Amino acid sequence: MIAPNTSSEAPGVPDARTAPREFLAHLYGVAVERALPLIGMAPCLPKPPNGRTLVLGAGKAGGSMAQALEALWPADAPLSGLVVTRYGHIPLRPDGLASRIEVVEAAHPVPDAAGLKAAERILALTEGLTADDLVLCLISGGGSALLTLPADGLTLEDKQRINTQLLESGAHIGEMNCVRKHLSRIKGGRLAAACAPARVVTLTISDVPGDDPAVIASGPTVPDATTCADAMVILDRYGIEVPAPVRAQLESGALETPKPQDAVFQGHTTHLIATPQQSLEAAADAARAAGIEAHILSDEMEGESREVGKVHGALARAVALRGAPFAKPCVILSGGETTVTIRPRQPGQAKGRGGRAGEFCLGLAGALAGQPGVWALAADTDGIDGVEDNAGAFVAPDTLARATAQGRKLADHLDRNDAYGYFEAIGDLLVTGPTHTNVNDFRALLIL
Repeated sequence: MIAPNTSSEAPGVPDARTAPREFLAHLYGVAVERALPLIGMAPCLPKPPNGRTLVLGAGKAGGSMAQALEALWPADAPLSGLVVTRYGHIPLRPDGLASRIEVVEAAHPVPDAAGLKAAERILALTEGLTADDLVLCLISGGGSALLTLPADGLTLEDKQRINTQLLESGAHIGEMNCVRKHLSRIKGGRLAAACAPARVVTLTISDVPGDDPAVIASGPTVPDATTCADAMVILDRYGIEVPAPVRAQLESGALETPKPQDAVFQGHTTHLIATPQQSLEAAADAARAAGIEAHILSDEMEGESREVGKVHGALARAVALRGAPFAKPCVILSGGETTVTIRPRQPGQAKGRGGRAGEFCLGLAGALAGQPGVWALAADTDGIDGVEDNAGAFVAPDTLARATAQGRKLADHLDRNDAYGYFEAIGDLLVTGPTHTNVNDFRALLIL
């Protein structure tokens, strides 16, 4: 039996037995803090070049990555550039000084005109680079939508429609980004090609299962092994149409991306400065320091959010009822990127609100069925679950009872993908605001 948490074991840490929600929120905070760019960036920075240093970037962590780079880069070394991040995701500068790197905002997850303008400007900044120059690319999750530059024959409206249909289809992130790369003039290694002959160093924060840089933000600076044929298969699988001229370009291979053997990538390097696994390990260490054993299932979980929630619920019930496969008390952690397939609405039915974390919690709450001794938190590490203002939601032994008392039926909320409305009604949303990083899903189940 593991001893309970005491203030002497972990000063300032909520007691898991008396404050389970606060304890889970603490683990989430530890996971987020581990993913902040200042921690992992310093060992990966090259020396200033003989020429100039240009900074280009895109992603939800773009603002904090730019600030970290400025803090670490020699003050007497030239530094300039442009980074695009999501609206409301530029952190305040602690020193109050003007930035050497311009950071602009655009829409996510569906691109907008501001993202298009930022991508055009970023591509234009690569003109005139020489072999003496260095390009530092700051890439994080969300960059696919933020760095939008449609292929010839596509309009911004086309990209918005295709992006929305992909998001609602249940396609996993690798499939979505394969399509995005082949319908773009800047993603899928094309930004790196535009930087030639300058050296490119990519610093990235992973938000994808497997930490493949070619998938993170659709890999604008790394080779792409997928093909136009792959993109067509995905479009057909989910019934997503593209304009006929664009379809013809995909069929002919005219929209093919630079491949791993392409000479344009010689001398380029890519560094993962934060990953989902690192954040899960930090949370596990924090739980153990508080006297609670921790088990990491995987940082690569995918699948329908509600179904993944059901599987986690079955595991938690086994631990709670039989003490297997893990002994109590314990915390079960997992990460990855699940998906939500939007269900068709019935006539007169209100549109649901919520994201992957909330829908996971709906599936989990149903599977737990009020199991005593089990609390859980699922949240997105960027602080935004889908497009709402919450990071995620809590599940407790009395979740179903409290929701029923409010007139809420879990099945109804699942039918219309309305996790936000369900957990808002019982005060179980986790609201943090933007965290300025992004290593995707964080899930923690506490079994006492």
